[in-house]
Amino acid sequence: MSVLSGKKVLLGVTAGIAAYKTSFLVRLFVKAGAEVKVVMTPAAKDFVTPLTLSTLSKNPVHSSFYDKNQENELWNNHVELALWSDLMVIAPLTANTLAKMAEGVCDNLLLATYLSAKSTVYFAPAMDLDMYQHDTTRKNIAALTERGDKMIPPGTGELASGLEGEGRMAEPEDIIRFVEDDIRSGLPLLGKKVLITAGPTYEAIDPVRFVGNHSSGKMGFSLAEEAARLGAKVYLISGPTSLLVDHSGIERVDVVSADDMYQATHRYVGEVDVAIFSAAVSDFKPREVSNEKIKKTTGSMTLELVRTEDILASVGSIKKKGQFVVGFALETENEFENAKAKLSAKNLDMIVLNSLRDKGAGFKSDTNKISILVRDGQVIDFELKHKEKVAEDIFNEIIKRIHT
Repeated sequence: MSVLSGKKVLLGVTAGIAAYKTSFLVRLFVKAGAEVKVVMTPAAKDFVTPLTLSTLSKNPVHSSFYDKNQENELWNNHVELALWSDLMVIAPLTANTLAKMAEGVCDNLLLATYLSAKSTVYFAPAMDLDMYQHDTTRKNIAALTERGDKMIPPGTGELASGLEGEGRMAEPEDIIRFVEDDIRSGLPLLGKKVLITAGPTYEAIDPVRFVGNHSSGKMGFSLAEEAARLGAKVYLISGPTSLLVDHSGIERVDVVSADDMYQATHRYVGEVDVAIFSAAVSDFKPREVSNEKIKKTTGSMTLELVRTEDILASVGSIKKKGQFVVGFALETENEFENAKAKLSAKNLDMIVLNSLRDKGAGFKSDTNKISILVRDGQVIDFELKHKEKVAEDIFNEIIKRIHT
């Protein structure tokens, strides 16, 4: 999955012959999983039609401050467009619009949106050789880059004038690649490996029945998605769950029992930088497993249970220097005391505590309410949030500590 997946991309199109390439560019952004909205200068419509770009982006295309809709005139809010975007790409960028951007001129919707942008702005110049090499153009490009905008270098080849040289807009594939590489370079977990356990384990009684729990795996899967979004290579070791994950940075390992999860964990844990144990592992398993389905009888049945391997304690005992190990504690009483004891006894760096007493927390819910306890004694409390946001909070605290 591309790092552009889920990103909101605002594409600005100016009036250069290279504007015809923006139809391909929109397609590539959409194919990468991005949502695309397009803002054009009025003159850009002479080179590529709004209908083409709106069809490909599946969003309306804007080129003026208001749209006439029968009897009503609808205002296109440039501030809302700018704040909507995770990143803005202006391609092609003509010498005319480049100069206006450098000087802060605001005489069309695209320029007003640019001046309101809070996200990263990428620009792909497109002009003839002499125009691109002109001192004024160089000065204007320098003004934008000093401001923090990022130039996608133009290509070299045949230009609209018939000349050969530098100045043609980068090809759509190169623009996508540049943006993806730039996003990756700023990811805080780039180059890191993260192991995450998720879901329940099922401990067989016979071929039909098992001892298990109500864990859905949602918290662990949210953590895996967040780690991958932040640039990590993720090993997701999951017990039985119906959840799906789709990210090229996540390697999923499916297991069933606590013993399976123990073996899988120790297969990978030696090579990771961060290990997070969010799975609800069964503490007990049947001493004996019947090969055949146990028939119902009129009497009672006694099931003898024995302890499963303590995966978290085993990892804490072999933790390497520099590894950051995070546990989870789901408690129903004496929550903080029990979590602190687990943090110390299992040689953890951090533990995430949630209580079944908190409404909206616990198994199967889409939300969670956590407190984070750190080895140095710090305790950070959080409000009830969707598990995707909880995953963000957890990784924010991890990143603070592994980068210090």
